[in-house]
Amino acid sequence: MLLKHLKDCEEFVAGDGSLLRELLHPERTGLQIRYSLAYAKVMAGEMTKPHKLKSSEVYYITEGEGLMHIDEESFEVNRECAVYIPPHSTQYIENTGDSDLKFLCIVEPAWRKEDEEVFDS
Repeated sequence: MLLKHLKDCEEFVAGDGSLLRELLHPERTGLQIRYSLAYAKVMAGEMTKPHKLKSSEVYYITEGEGLMHIDEESFEVNRECAVYIPPHSTQYIENTGDSDLKFLCIVEPAWRKEDEEVFDS
């Protein structure tokens, strides 16, 4: 069994500019899982940089509101929304609210730096 508390996970700036805390990753936990799980935060009035992953990704919004962009589509997201992002899709999220936008990121297969391409916005 593995138990991790968010407060014990180091916060860092991800390549897309979001604040990230990695909860689960098979290469760093030794778990026999194919996905990675991270907690992300985008401050009020900010947005992530457009980027794409070779893997599929799911965002689950836990707090706040925003505008999700996937390729040519854009739609509003808020608390308790789940968003599926297909592999190789250009994506970014804008925080359109007055408070932090917080969400879980599930990447399958697990996130790897070499599988992500970040674009200057």
